[in-house]
Amino acid sequence: MNVIAQLTSDIQQAILAKFDKEIDTAQLTITPTRPEFEGNFTLVVFSLLKEIKGNPVQIGKTIGQQLVEQSSIINDYNVVKGFLNLSLSTSVWQEFLQTITDDFWQLPQNNNKIVLEYCGPNTNKPLHLGHIRNMLVGWSMAEILQAAGNDVHKVNIYNDRGIAISKSMVAWEEFGEGQTPESTNTKGDHFVGSFYVKYATEEKQQAQEFLADAENEREAAKQTPLFKKAQNYLQLWEQSDEHVKSLWQTMNNWVYEGFQQTYNDLGVDFEKDYLESDTYLLGKEIVTEGLEKGIFYQKEDGSVWVDLEDQGLDQKLLLRGDGTSVYITQDLGTAQLRYNDYKMDESIYVVGNEQDYHFQVLEAILKKLDWPFANGIHHLSYGMVDLPSGKMKSREGTVVDADDLIAEMKQTAKEHTEELGKVDHFSEEQRNELYTALGLGALKFFILRVNPKKRMLFDPKESIDFQGFTGPFTQYTHARIQSLLDKANFEPQSDQPTIELTEEEVAVAMAIQEYQSTLKTAAEQLDPSIIAKYAYDLAKTFNKFYANVPVNNEKDEAKRQFRLQLASITGTALKKSLQLLGIEAPNRM
Repeated sequence: MNVIAQLTSDIQQAILAKFDKEIDTAQLTITPTRPEFEGNFTLVVFSLLKEIKGNPVQIGKTIGQQLVEQSSIINDYNVVKGFLNLSLSTSVWQEFLQTITDDFWQLPQNNNKIVLEYCGPNTNKPLHLGHIRNMLVGWSMAEILQAAGNDVHKVNIYNDRGIAISKSMVAWEEFGEGQTPESTNTKGDHFVGSFYVKYATEEKQQAQEFLADAENEREAAKQTPLFKKAQNYLQLWEQSDEHVKSLWQTMNNWVYEGFQQTYNDLGVDFEKDYLESDTYLLGKEIVTEGLEKGIFYQKEDGSVWVDLEDQGLDQKLLLRGDGTSVYITQDLGTAQLRYNDYKMDESIYVVGNEQDYHFQVLEAILKKLDWPFANGIHHLSYGMVDLPSGKMKSREGTVVDADDLIAEMKQTAKEHTEELGKVDHFSEEQRNELYTALGLGALKFFILRVNPKKRMLFDPKESIDFQGFTGPFTQYTHARIQSLLDKANFEPQSDQPTIELTEEEVAVAMAIQEYQSTLKTAAEQLDPSIIAKYAYDLAKTFNKFYANVPVNNEKDEAKRQFRLQLASITGTALKKSLQLLGIEAPNRM
């Protein structure tokens, strides 16, 4: 039973009967009734005034009276100004809960194919807190879109070539003394990243010798032997020099192995990896073809551009005069490869908001090229993440490392849980599993509860709190429900007698029925925070019910069974919601 669908149909029939008007579903605004008013759902009468002329209060009363007379699910109404508040029969909620099956948690499948790109790291340094937000938002959105009926493919792009990678290579040759991640017992991405930091330190020292003859430190750095060697390695790479390509592949493989450990620890995955080194040449071919067709143009220095001023943008460089590519060139190549692989309808890029303009340009270029998926380009833009201690600076080696943060969250979860004395009856293995679930749950929930577009401050201590808008609070509610059901030896019943429901029971049932609309909205708005807020609000609503209404102590068996069923479905709703955020829902805490 779809309560909203039934309510919508009944309202349409009432309007047709009283006003002889056929109102489309899109013209009806139906929301949950505000807590200070009596009712379950509210019809906004003002939105009907274009079709139905008259006093909104009188229109509301006319519709309300007709609904009470004709509808099998509405038993009362009241009108406040232009708002018609409708009270549903409590039997509606019993019937609704009885009809929930596994299909309820998944919207119907559609034919929309989506490729969602997230993470996109450089192969010269470890993943950091910014990458964590990217990965959590990307993975969660993929799950939400999949649950909303789409065919979703998660992919990654490695920025595996360029001057930054060359700098790490040069630093390892100059200062590495043949060391490897294995010989130093260091995670591969951290090992390579240490040489990127080493390069910056040594280059800065070398630049001091050239400051007197240079305009600034940046120009002085370009005169150093280190920079010249890095630049030479970049050119040799382009020429497929055997030594440089071999070193490049070895060091990138060290990084990939390190990244994979972080992915596993964080619980994210990818269906396919793309490499910038594979896409930039294809991008050049696309630009050349566009030039030949007159879509792009060439300047006297040989550089290739596209004029996007007719779309409110600027002229954009696509190929430098020396024939080298820029980021947009590589993105064109990647887009073509992905379309070859997936024939997708939409392509979603999870990238920081500093690249907003870049993706406007990419979409505009794809439209000029008349590519079939050009209208399906979406930039899921997200804001930066700060810590109470301030902003991150990767070149100076002060980056907030992803691995360190994950380990810190597990340790914080351990300390906080042991302080509360909640795990005295757990084995050591069970405790460690719980600390991981709580630590990662706290991290993921705290980051995903914020709309991706907003800049945010991540506070590890606040995130682990068992009270408030946090992952552990929501996880604890799920565990409480499982404990309740275990004690009652609950087994679902296919049929239950009709009973009158309390206000708290109706509130929980209403919250459960909002799951599908919430999932749909989160998918449409590309916003996991909508799911996080839903899970938290549902947990709060259930806890209020649990505090005010007896369950296992209820003497009326019909009421007891209904309340256990209500708890069981709430537990499933919480678990499904947390799964969409990549968060485990423990059965014991």
